[in-house]
Amino acid sequence: MARAFRRSKYLWLLFLPCLLYYLVFKYAPMFGLVITFKNYNVFKGIWASDWVGLKYYHMFFSNPDFWILMRNTFLLGAYKLLFGFPAPIILALLMNEVRNAVFKRWVQTFSYLPHFISNVIVASMVIMFLSPTGGIVNQLITALGGKPVNFMMEPGLFRPIYVISEIWQHIGWETIIFLAALTAVDPQLYEAAGIDGAGRWRKLWHVTLPGIAPTMMIILILDIGKVLEIGFEKVFLMYNPAVYSTADIISTYVYRVGMEQGNFSYASAIDLFMGVISFIFIFSANYVSRRLGGTSLW
Repeated sequence: MARAFRRSKYLWLLFLPCLLYYLVFKYAPMFGLVITFKNYNVFKGIWASDWVGLKYYHMFFSNPDFWILMRNTFLLGAYKLLFGFPAPIILALLMNEVRNAVFKRWVQTFSYLPHFISNVIVASMVIMFLSPTGGIVNQLITALGGKPVNFMMEPGLFRPIYVISEIWQHIGWETIIFLAALTAVDPQLYEAAGIDGAGRWRKLWHVTLPGIAPTMMIILILDIGKVLEIGFEKVFLMYNPAVYSTADIISTYVYRVGMEQGNFSYASAIDLFMGVISFIFIFSANYVSRRLGGTSLW
C-alpha cells in the first residue's frame, strides 16, 4: 500500500485539493443538520437549542404552498432535463460531422464562452433582451407588426425562458464530454459499416450512438439526481412576484424563510428533505440503468 502510494504520490497531490474541498465544504457541515430537529437559537448554539423533533418537517408538509413549490421545482427540473440533456449530444454529433477544422474550432469556442459568463450577467442579458421597452426581441416583434410582450411578467413564459437560457449558457461546455466520448469510438467500425453499405444516418444510429451510450447513461443518471436541484441564482435573479405561481421553487423559498426570516431550522429541514428526494432519484435511476443496460455509477 505504501509502495503504491509512493509510486502515485504526485497523482495524490493533484487529488488533494478536491478531497479537501469536499471534506471542508460538503462533509464537515453535515453535523449541522441536527438543527433540523431543534429550535435553533443563534445565541444558545446548536447543542443548547431546544429539541423539537419533526416539528419543522410537519410544518413544511402542511404548508399550503408545499405542492406548489414541489410542482414548480419538479417541472422546471424536468423541462431542463427533457430539453437540456439531448441538446449537447445533438451539438456534439453535429460537430463530429464537421470536416472543416477552422470552422469547427470557431463553433466550439463560441459555444463554450457562455459557460464562463456569471449567472448575474446572463440574467441581466435575458431581462434586457426581453424588455418590453427597447428589448431586441420586442423590437423584432414590433417590426413584424406585432405588439410588445412583457415576457418577464408572464407566468406561463418563465419556464421556457429559464430552460432556453440554461441550454444556451451550458450547451457548449457539456458538449466536451460527448466529444471526448466520440473520439473513443473505433474508426474501423465506421469503415466496416461503410463496406456494408451504411450511409451517414445508419452509421450514426448503429455505430456512433451505441459507442457513446454508456457516457450518455452516466450523464443521464447524474442529471436525474439533480432534477430538484434547480440553480437558485438564476431563478432568484429572473423571477418577480408576478410569476411566483410558476417560478417560485424550493431553493428560493428556503432563501426567504432562512435568510430573510431567520428561521434556519425550518430552512435546513426543507433542504435535507430535498437532499433525500434527490438521493432516491439518483439511486433509482442507477438501479434501472444497471438492470436494463448494465451501465451504472456503482
